[in-house]
Amino acid sequence: CETCSEEEAKYRCPRCMKYSCSLLCVKKHKLALSCNGVRDKTAFVSVNEFTDLNLLSDYRFLEDVGRTADAAARHPTVHSPTTKKLLYCLRNKARRCNIDLRTLPVGFTKRRENSTTFNCMEKKFYWHLKLVFPHCHAEYTLKGVPDDKTLTDILKPYIDPVESDPVVCQRLRIYTMSPQSDVQILMKIENRKQNSIRYNELDASRSLLDNLKGKIIIEYPTLFVVLKTLKNDMVVLGQDASEPAENSDSESSSLSSMEEGEIRDSL
Repeated sequence: CETCSEEEAKYRCPRCMKYSCSLLCVKKHKLALSCNGVRDKTAFVSVNEFTDLNLLSDYRFLEDVGRTADAAARHPTVHSPTTKKLLYCLRNKARRCNIDLRTLPVGFTKRRENSTTFNCMEKKFYWHLKLVFPHCHAEYTLKGVPDDKTLTDILKPYIDPVESDPVVCQRLRIYTMSPQSDVQILMKIENRKQNSIRYNELDASRSLLDNLKGKIIIEYPTLFVVLKTLKNDMVVLGQDASEPAENSDSESSSLSSMEEGEIRDSL
């Protein structure tokens, strides 16, 4: 048993493949690793390990996807003028704040979860927000976060040694014991190739709205809270020496503007 290391293992978790000896150890491992125990149907399987059982599983998975897509297309809210109007209004308000907000079709999980609203009286967004703490394998969902709230205030109930909830503080102990200067807040850059994932570093002292300006948001923001001293695979844009793409783009844009100027002068 990988939980108690005392008894002979009898069960294996379909999700994380951890061995357990009893129901108690199963519950403990689910709590410690935030594991739901449900097999990941989209997990990668190498060709050497691919069997007829995997083929049948994939076939059934595609059938389920087809049924879900068909049910979503038939959902009455898809064709509801009110729903479309609200989404259009939300995207339009975000565009005025220099935020490229994009929404998914009905049926997608993020579309169902999203509770972001815009208060016309206060002229303020109340965001649906997800916080991810990779070093502790923890995720928290916040609803109704005002856009003028700073990231520091948003994180206080989670990683502040004094103001955080005792239960949450214990789970995120590695964060609460680290100095605030070591905490780094990242957000994934959308519309990049799968093998070129990059993150923007956000300013904790600034408001949520200021940090979201000029960025693409799909349904709602997801913030990754990491520690600089601990190794992680998240590459921050501008800090990767092997990627001169941004510089080359800016240089090409400046060159093109110079060429346009020369053309105008010649005309």
